[in-house]
Amino acid sequence: MSEMIAISSEGPNMDDAVDSRFGRAAGFVLVGPDDQATWLDNGASQAMAHGAGIETARRIAEAGAKVLLTGVVGPKAASTLKTVGVRVVEGMEGLTVRQAVDKYRAGAGA
Repeated sequence: MSEMIAISSEGPNMDDAVDSRFGRAAGFVLVGPDDQATWLDNGASQAMAHGAGIETARRIAEAGAKVLLTGVVGPKAASTLKTVGVRVVEGMEGLTVRQAVDKYRAGAGA
């Protein structure tokens, strides 16, 4: 895999739970092609009254992600993600970040 994957997460580690929310997720674990994981804090978007999903989509694209694994993405954020070229795979709630990445790489998100 040569793409950066962003996973909405309740915490910064691979064993933290996938956050079912996108725009108001605590943050995102970014997993690169080398399996190096970094944390993208999303606290600022949690405080926004409106537009959290759109702002979060922009930040994920700026971080270089090409794929998003999450629970649910609202229509405005989904449109923004499509525009910036980030592929969305929903329905990952109930998994850890590691499990979501493994599931995606095994073809469930392909």
